[in-house]
Formats: sequence, structure tokens, C-alpha cells
Amino acid sequence: MLTILDKYILKRYLGTFTVMLLMFIPIGIVIDVSEKVNRMIENKVPFASIARYYLDFTIYFANLLFPIFLFLSVIWFTSKLANNTEIIAILSSGISFTRFLRPYIIGATIVSVFALIMSVFLVPSASAGFKNFRYTYLIGGGQSEMRDNTDVFRQISKDEYIFVSNFNEISKMAFNFSMEKFDKDKLQYKLIASRIKWNEKEKNYTLYNYTKRKVGAFGDIIESGETKDTVFNFDLEDLTPVVYIAETLPLNELHKFIDKEKLRGSSNINVYLVVLYKKYSIPISAFILTIIAVSVSSMKRRGGMGSNLAIGIILAFAFVFLDKVFGVLAEKSTAPPLLAVWTPNIVFGILAIYLLRNAKR
Repeated sequence: MLTILDKYILKRYLGTFTVMLLMFIPIGIVIDVSEKVNRMIENKVPFASIARYYLDFTIYFANLLFPIFLFLSVIWFTSKLANNTEIIAILSSGISFTRFLRPYIIGATIVSVFALIMSVFLVPSASAGFKNFRYTYLIGGGQSEMRDNTDVFRQISKDEYIFVSNFNEISKMAFNFSMEKFDKDKLQYKLIASRIKWNEKEKNYTLYNYTKRKVGAFGDIIESGETKDTVFNFDLEDLTPVVYIAETLPLNELHKFIDKEKLRGSSNINVYLVVLYKKYSIPISAFILTIIAVSVSSMKRRGGMGSNLAIGIILAFAFVFLDKVFGVLAEKSTAPPLLAVWTPNIVFGILAIYLLRNAKR
């Protein structure tokens, strides 16, 4: 059962974390609005779409910076307990440091479960809405920001390849479509179109301004036209940008998608695996960061809360930096994605054990 002390610390833990979210998310929204308000006005974006975008932005932003918010909130309220000599009084009463940590671990469990639920159920749809809004309305700079994720080159079978750019999830349309079929190293035909659109009712595709060149032994056969309805042996999701689709799929669909891409021998499989593994690694980081924050801020220092916060900010951004570096390393190199994604947790886990041992002394 929770004692009065446990409830007191747990209340401060969850309360400070919630306040930290409520403080920084509006700041993020204000900065985003200031950057994009001109483009929204130029494109006459409906208010309902803007409201939905910032609801998705809130979930996306909170999930992205979750480790920093948690770490700084624990540093903040634990430093206040230390400065008010409350921790000294607690430990002097005969309570061990390990026992003192119990409400923190309970709080970390609650936060990590919440983060996992968000990552599995809320973040995929929020990520889809967040990115769809940018594709649809934020032309120019907005498209440039997403350029790395908009072009898709994919092998759909042993001898067939497709390419598209600027896929739009809402209109189910992609631009600059190209499809090539080979027989070993010899090109059999190439099909290009300025646009390709998925028709939900008919379950087929429409090509716009298309040209098909069939390579023959005695001359090429060329077919062209303004529009053509046809059926292909690839799915709509095959036209979706690499990271875009990985971030927007629910957990069960993401597992199925990864299995299918493995069978295809996709060269981008590491990108999908990074997204999958991060769904589990980020919630676990709640425990590691909580232990580090308590160990660093539980002692009363000359600099007071300021020095604790400075240390906390440095460590928090070091964690995020490692997370980003090893995530990119897994996506762009041959490094094992599982090891790369979990490396920040391993490094900071070792640091947490070291700091905890010193704090107990």
C-alpha cells in the first residue's frame, strides 16, 4: 500500500510532468503558428483543418520530446525537495534511498504505460494527420521540409520497380510515376505517367498523361494517352513514402508490413525497424531517466536548483542527441537497428546505476 509519503511524491511526480507538458506544448504551437501562418492564409486553409492539425501536432510533439519533459520535471521537483531539506528529513527518519525511490518508480511505470499506449494507438493517426496537413497545404517550404520522405523507389517483385514522388494520403494521388520491368538485366518495358491515382470504389488506378514503351527485338512499341484505368500488382501503401508509412501504421499493421517488406528484400527495412523498436525503447527510458534525475537532484548543492537544472538539461539533450544519432545510423548504415535504437538506453542505464550507487552513499 502507498504511504502518505509515497502519495505526496507520486502526486508531485505526475503533477510536475503534466504541468511541464502544458507549459511547453503551447510554446511549440505558438512557434509553429508563427512560422506557417502566412502559408495557411495564402492557401485559405479551413479552420477545422487547422484545429485538427494542431491536435495532431500536440500528440506528435509530446511524444517526440517526452524524454526531455519527463527528465526536467523530475529534476525540478526533486531539487525543490532537496532545497527544502525534505529529502534529508526523509532519509534521516530511517527510510533507505531505495525505499525513497519507490514512488518515483511507480510514477515512471504510469508514465511509461501512458507513453506506450500513445505510441501504439494515438501517435500513428496523429502522425498521419500531421504529415497530411503539410503535404496538402504547406507548399513551397513545407514540401521542401518533407522532400526526403516524399520520393519512393521500391522493388515490388523480383523484376519490377516503381518510383513516385509527392504522394498525398488524402487524395490518394502520387506524381511522376514510373514503373520498369526487367528480364534478368534486360529492360522489357517502361511505363511513366505524370500522376497516378487510386480509385477506392473500382479498386484500380488511373494514369494521367502516360507513356508506355515496350522494348522489342526489331523496334520499340510506344503507347500513350491522357488517361487510362488499369490494375497493378502493388498495394496503395507501396506508393507511400518510407518513413511516412512506418510512422502512421498501428502496431499490428506495422508488424505485418515489416514481414512483407522482408520477403520482398526491401532495402529500406532498417527504417521500418527503427520506428518499431522505438515504440518500446522510449517508454523504457522513463525508468532510466527517472533514476538519473533523482540521483542527480536529491543532494542539496551550493548552486541550488539552478545547478541541478543545468546538469539535467545537459543530460536530457545528450540522451536525445544519442537517440537521433543512433537512429540515423541504423537507417543509413549496416548497423543492427535493435542495437542502435537501444544504445542510448544502455549507455544511460549504466550511467543511472553509477549515479544511483553514489547517491546511496
